[in-house]
Amino acid sequence: MDLATIVGLVGAFGMVIFTAISTAGSILGLTRLLNLPSFALVVLGSYFAVMVANKWSTSLSVFGAIKRTFSVPTFNEQAIVQKLVAFSEKARREGLLALEEELEDLDDEFMKKGLRLVVDGTDATIIRDLMELELSQMQVRHNVLQGMLMTWAGAAPAFGMMGTVVGLVNMLSNLEDKSSIGPNMAMALITTLYGSLIANVTVAPWSTKLRGQSMNESAIKELVIEGVLSIQAGDNTRILAMKLMAYLEPALRKTLEAELLKD
Repeated sequence: MDLATIVGLVGAFGMVIFTAISTAGSILGLTRLLNLPSFALVVLGSYFAVMVANKWSTSLSVFGAIKRTFSVPTFNEQAIVQKLVAFSEKARREGLLALEEELEDLDDEFMKKGLRLVVDGTDATIIRDLMELELSQMQVRHNVLQGMLMTWAGAAPAFGMMGTVVGLVNMLSNLEDKSSIGPNMAMALITTLYGSLIANVTVAPWSTKLRGQSMNESAIKELVIEGVLSIQAGDNTRILAMKLMAYLEPALRKTLEAELLKD
């Protein structure tokens, strides 16, 4: 569970609630911010606009992407580096074909595909091209989801302004009815607030978090590509370890250095 997402959402909405109650002096200030038609216009209306810009299956997949922002993806960088170093040592001692027996128990499908190509004697250029192609296609899929959320973030304030216009039109067309001025003005302002909240507290930050997760996953796959190609090239295991650890965070790198680079 990603506490940053949860704490951030609770904190942002909590500050709005706190301000509403504090300025009104009672819980009444909060109830004044609740308007179902305004909420439906901004949230559902802007989502339907997102559907216009994307195909049906992609539009539905956005909810799975949002779900991922509430979890911390585990890439097991340390285990990947250790595994690649172990494969390098085995390949240098017994030859590349000796890796074949290890592949069936390998959980990382991306690494398994690369090492399978190595064992099959595939040219290094082809291996790099195939693995980088898979990486780039993953990034394309991720970019589609991130772009969809950013489209939603752009549409939400626009629908908030639409609600403002609707509220003002209703108010101005019925000025003789004093009792309708307040509700119509409230809708006009509340939809703008909803649009801003949806865009700046939820969907835009979600897109940014997904982009960060994608960058981390891409870095790990680049690490695997370098490791696989180094194993094929027969690089010194110590050099391989140093190369792979360059992809890791300093704290994790320091831990591995003591284990893999010991004399």
